[in-house]
Amino acid sequence: MFESLSEKLQNVFAKLKGKGRLSEQDVSDALREVRLALLEADVNFKVVKDLVGKIRERAVGQDVMESLSPAQMVVKIVNEELIELLGGGDSRLEFAPRPPTVVMLCGLQGSGKTTTCAKLAHWMKRQGRNPLLVACDIYRPAAIKQLQVLGEQLKMPVFTLGDKVSATEIAAGAIREADRNGNDVVILDTAGRLHIDDVMMQELESVKGAVKPNETLLIVDAMTGQDAVNFAQQFRERLDVDGFIMTKMDGDARGGAALSIRSVTGVPIKFVGVGEKLDALEGFHPDRMASRILGMGDVLSLIERAEQAIDQKKAEELERKLRENRFDLNDFLDQLQQMRRMGPLDQILGMIPNGKDEGRSSRRKTACPARSARSRDDAE
Repeated sequence: MFESLSEKLQNVFAKLKGKGRLSEQDVSDALREVRLALLEADVNFKVVKDLVGKIRERAVGQDVMESLSPAQMVVKIVNEELIELLGGGDSRLEFAPRPPTVVMLCGLQGSGKTTTCAKLAHWMKRQGRNPLLVACDIYRPAAIKQLQVLGEQLKMPVFTLGDKVSATEIAAGAIREADRNGNDVVILDTAGRLHIDDVMMQELESVKGAVKPNETLLIVDAMTGQDAVNFAQQFRERLDVDGFIMTKMDGDARGGAALSIRSVTGVPIKFVGVGEKLDALEGFHPDRMASRILGMGDVLSLIERAEQAIDQKKAEELERKLRENRFDLNDFLDQLQQMRRMGPLDQILGMIPNGKDEGRSSRRKTACPARSARSRDDAE
């Protein structure tokens, strides 16, 4: 996530830290590289221009030029402006004062909408909610079956009336079903299309008008870059969405869509998908994301992930065994299995300050002896 952009920005700031004092020219040279890094990351041109302008205005001020560590002040300014660009504070879901809370998910085909429905339901369950999944996609072959399979995996109910009934009737029926069974959250999986068309938008408007959802969330594929931003803008104009869920963030090394979408549309990102598993959905925190981009880690998210994955009782038992010198290979295996539940190692390293840098440098050090030996052989 943001690997390419993060590496380039860290290289820019490393050059600044090598200078004792900064001149206006030093700041201009650094910001030129920052601008190029953002454009190469597929960030919207107008967003880049505004961001760099704000950073320049603050970075050439007296506070920076006369600071004891001007390079760190520049990094601080960039961090604050990135947080503002990503949305400032956290954007949370709005729950209805009287259940059920209705969440309507919409988006194009291929963006991971149905899987995200299940991920969001799993996230809701971890928050102590009792969600009902609703299959409103009556067009895509096997869409209803896919949601039912995901519901079985999560042990959650899935409401469907088949593919012969309109999506509006299914959504209305799901609200009545939730009232009867005590489900406090209803998640609607609506139909997608390969592109935005009037038929699709009219159906979504009809469903929204019938059930009046508390949250209308648009699923956006992060890997489509500026196309995702353009389509999100069109959706916002027609449907008045409340927030975005960015999927496939773990496969997007550039991050242009995530950095552009709030500024262009004025609508916040509320969740990000960071993997294929059903527990790979995280709330979006602008301050934590900016920290990751600048290589400063995301320790709070790491702690949250550890709390979810690691059994507290087992951890205390393993600690006792270590103290009493009874720790064996089975215990070590159990520890590794708990670590695996936290997710891929590169994601965990990305949450540790300079974690990925250390990983890269250790790989380079490992490779160096072999290269040195080859060069000696060539010389001989």
